[in-house]
Amino acid sequence: MSDAITVVLVDDHPVFRLGLAAVIEGLDGIEVTGEAATAAEAVALVESVRPDVVVMDVQLPDASGIEATALLLKARPDLGVLVLTMFDDDDSVHAAMRVGARGYLVKGVGAGEIERAIRAVAHGEIILGAAAARRAQLNWRGGGGRFPELTDREREVLELVAQGLGNQAIARRLVLNEKTIRNHISNLLTKIGAATRAEAIAKARDAGLGDS
Repeated sequence: MSDAITVVLVDDHPVFRLGLAAVIEGLDGIEVTGEAATAAEAVALVESVRPDVVVMDVQLPDASGIEATALLLKARPDLGVLVLTMFDDDDSVHAAMRVGARGYLVKGVGAGEIERAIRAVAHGEIILGAAAARRAQLNWRGGGGRFPELTDREREVLELVAQGLGNQAIARRLVLNEKTIRNHISNLLTKIGAATRAEAIAKARDAGLGDS
């Protein structure tokens, strides 16, 4: 039907794609117009069929779904991307939303939640599944009182520093370059009054960061 919401599925597990396609095809006004198993296939397919929504896994064989989402949205800023993955960690949720995904669900959700998310994303809304929303709410509640002098990004970097990650690993997590991470760390050290990285880690852990 001409007014149906069109969807492309991106997941490297063919059996999962088959099942998901069957679920979506059973929904009124939503149709699957293509499937891809890799980021490269996804980019080519989206350019070809111009869907309204892409349902994207995080883990793909040639690149992460986060990187694929960033590429797709660079070419199609109006595209709705719904991440559907087995990963429910904070870093994955934050990275997906940071590059422009409009929705995030954890695999195992029911057909009703998938339908609501696809419709919401297609209409420009932001939607988080129950698991991701709970984690985000906990972060928002706990983050504001710790190091209020830091920006949200600096606090995010400090959290990863407190977890023991090096600059390269932090850059990968946040989809930023290492120079940017170094600048953030230099700024936050000054703001929290830490002379060294080790001192910053100690201060952060005392404040409850670095536990996740």
